[in-house]
Amino acid sequence: MVKALVLDPILGEAYRKLAQHYHFLISPNRPATPRHKGKVENGVNYVKRNFFAGQEFVDLERANLRLKAWVMETAGVREHGTTHQAPLKLFRELEQAALQGLPVESFDLHDIRMAKVHSDCHIVVDGSFYSVPHTLVGSEVEVHVHERVIEIYAHHELVRTHCRATQKGQWRTEMEDYPPSKAQYLLKTPQFCLKLALRMGPHTHQVVEYLLADRPLDRLRSVQAILALAESVGEKRLEAACRRALYYGDPHYRRIKDILNAALDREPLPDQTMVAPSLQGFAFSRKPREFFEHHPGGQP
Repeated sequence: MVKALVLDPILGEAYRKLAQHYHFLISPNRPATPRHKGKVENGVNYVKRNFFAGQEFVDLERANLRLKAWVMETAGVREHGTTHQAPLKLFRELEQAALQGLPVESFDLHDIRMAKVHSDCHIVVDGSFYSVPHTLVGSEVEVHVHERVIEIYAHHELVRTHCRATQKGQWRTEMEDYPPSKAQYLLKTPQFCLKLALRMGPHTHQVVEYLLADRPLDRLRSVQAILALAESVGEKRLEAACRRALYYGDPHYRRIKDILNAALDREPLPDQTMVAPSLQGFAFSRKPREFFEHHPGGQP
C-alpha cells in the first residue's frame, strides 16, 4: 500500500492486482494504530507460539501437511476466546458457503516500476534494454516485471511484451518499435549489404567486403551509405566509382562520394588508353600525289 488513508487508500499496483485476482476487499487500518487490528494479530501470534515453536521442517510440502493436521486436530476444534465456539465448526456452518472458488491460475507476483523511454526507443530494466514504440520516446511508462516476461504499459494500455533478459546488457528489440525510416536502415545487416553489393558489381562488392572485414559493426553505417549512393547516381556509376577508389587504395565512403561529385567515375584510369574514334568509312577524294604533280604550262 502506497498510503494507508482510511477513507481513500492509495494502493500499490501489485497489491491492487493481487486483490483483483483473488476478489478480496482491501480494508486498511489507520497507520501507527496497532490496537485497531489486535484480534487479527493475536491469531498470527497463536500460530507462531502453538504450531511453529520448536518445529523444524524438511521442506514446504511436509510443513503444509503437518499444518493441515494441526488445524483439523488442534486449532480448529478448540474453543475460541472471543466467539467461544470451535473455529472449524463455525467455518463449516456459516463461512464456507460464502467463499468463492480460487482462480484456475495462481497469482503471478511481480514488481511494478516506472521507466523513461530514451531516444533509442528503449527503456532500461535491471541493466537490460527493452524496446517501446517510438511514439512514446521521452515519456514515462509503467513496467511490470514478471519472472519470465516484461510487460510495458502506457496510459494503462499494454503496448509491448518482451521475454525477460537472462543477464545484464542484453537487448530485447522489436523492429516495428523504431520509426519506419530507421527500421529500414537497421534491417540492412552485413550479410544483406554483401549480397546487394555483389548484385551491383564486383568492384562494389570488393569495397563492401574490404570494409566489413575489420570491425563490421563499426563500419556498417559507412557501407550502408555507400550502397545508398546508387539510389541517386545508379548502380553503373557507383560500380565505376568503387573501381577508381580501389585503384587508388582508398575505398571509403568519402572518397567514393568525391569521385561521383567530380564525375571522375567517367574518366579512364591511368593504365587505360582512350579508344580513338574509328576512321573506317572515311577517305580522301583525291590521292596525295595529285597535289604535287606539275602539268604542262606550269598549271597544277
